[in-house]
Amino acid sequence: MARIAGVDLPRGKRADIALTYIYGIGRVTALKILDTAGVDWTRGIDDLSAEEINEIRKEIEQNHKVEGDLRREVSTNIKRLMDIGCYRGMRHRRALPVRGQRTHTNARTRKGPRRGATPKKKVKV
Repeated sequence: MARIAGVDLPRGKRADIALTYIYGIGRVTALKILDTAGVDWTRGIDDLSAEEINEIRKEIEQNHKVEGDLRREVSTNIKRLMDIGCYRGMRHRRALPVRGQRTHTNARTRKGPRRGATPKKKVKV
């Protein structure tokens, strides 16, 4: 099983698809990495030799920010926005949509489940 950037790549998948399991690598980036490393993208991860996997690993380490480093950078960017108190930072802080989406009827993913009006208990006399 190939392990690149701390992620076990799935067996039986094509090389370009398997690389997308790494945070920060999508389809286009995966194809560029494989092209630079000189590996055919149609081959499966199981079919790659240790030398080819090392070429892919070296390409990712040298030219791409992935996994922990990328997550840390994204979280520090969000923290910076919240610290300076800009509009986007305030939206992050309040857990509301950041990019201008409407919130009157939608945005349930970001806002969470509806909090309806709770009925008052009846008092027995």
